[in-house]
Amino acid sequence: MSDAPEAGRPGGFPAQQEGGLILLLGALVAFGPLSIDLYLPALPAIAQGLATTVDAVQLSITVFLAGFSLGMLFYGPLSDRYGRRRVLLGGIGLFVVASLACTLATAIEQLLAARFLQALGGGAASVLARAVVRDVYTPTEAIRKLSLMAMVTAVAPLLAPLLGSLLLAFGGWRGCFVALLVWGGLSLLVVSLRLPETLPAECRGSVSLGGAFAVYGRLLGDPVALGLLLAGGMSFAAMFAYITGGPFYFIELQHFSPFGFSLIFAANAIGIFCANYVNSRLVRARGPRAMVAAGAVLGFLGALALAASSALGLVPAVVGGLFVVVSMTGLLGANCVGLLMARYPQNSGAAAALFGASQFGMGMLASAAVSYFHDPAGRAMAWVILVVSSMSVAGWLLFRRMDAAA
Repeated sequence: MSDAPEAGRPGGFPAQQEGGLILLLGALVAFGPLSIDLYLPALPAIAQGLATTVDAVQLSITVFLAGFSLGMLFYGPLSDRYGRRRVLLGGIGLFVVASLACTLATAIEQLLAARFLQALGGGAASVLARAVVRDVYTPTEAIRKLSLMAMVTAVAPLLAPLLGSLLLAFGGWRGCFVALLVWGGLSLLVVSLRLPETLPAECRGSVSLGGAFAVYGRLLGDPVALGLLLAGGMSFAAMFAYITGGPFYFIELQHFSPFGFSLIFAANAIGIFCANYVNSRLVRARGPRAMVAAGAVLGFLGALALAASSALGLVPAVVGGLFVVVSMTGLLGANCVGLLMARYPQNSGAAAALFGASQFGMGMLASAAVSYFHDPAGRAMAWVILVVSSMSVAGWLLFRRMDAAA
């Protein structure tokens, strides 16, 4: 695989603007985690405010993941055909309108519908930020930039639960959605003013829109791509099993305060930050394939430790196992999506969309599994994480075997 830019593609971005570009793109990728992590401490308060159950409010996480996945699948090929900028602006605009609807919801059904639309819009920000990186950088350099973006994105889960706790204390649960409304509005303004079109017209191809969507069939029929989707997607699913089961395990069973739970969440975000920093320093020398192997194996070992410590009731060890598992999502995400986009350079938007959708789609299934297998001892979270981490390793093994045979 060559690192030379594809014909007709820019080879980089003006050096004096690179820092601002990475910061902006990292903020766009953060739409997903911020939209979920910010309101986690408020889940019980939302249930009380809307006169419903916590289980019903937890469904809003699953609904968001479903909408986010569908949105990314729609925007990726659309941007390959028509360019990144206007598709991105349309998606963020929908996110802003839906965030207002979340703020004004008076029933759980209204909130679920608004969260679905919010997710559909937010999917544009997440997937197209990655596609922009592939537009302007070579394959290995793009992976480095994706890791730097993920470091920016890691600030969202680091600060979001803490901010959510403060908003809950001073503004009630609706304050969390007001914050998302402001975030979306500011992002829309900055993108409209600062982000140019990065996919020139001559690079968009002449295929129909239907043909642009048909690339998903080729991707799903490629064992190398399937291995990357499993390795990165199932690691992400482990994190969402934690997001769904964590509040019950730590707040309800272990009697942590919402602020205390937020601190644990912040520690895991620091782990994601550090893993991406290490990746940005090592990927040139070690290569993305070696980094995928390290992430998959370490994530599985962390899941094993988590399952054992959960069964034994060792809460500090549970925290440690979660730290390892969640940290590896950053390492696997940047390398897997970078390798996938490099394999399909003319369809990088669709490749990034399918990868992102697989992450959130698998996350949705893991979230639903934790809810379905909910038990009074809170062990469902640990066992679901162990299963999906095993599948992440299986994905890496499939990728390694088929990539070597190619």
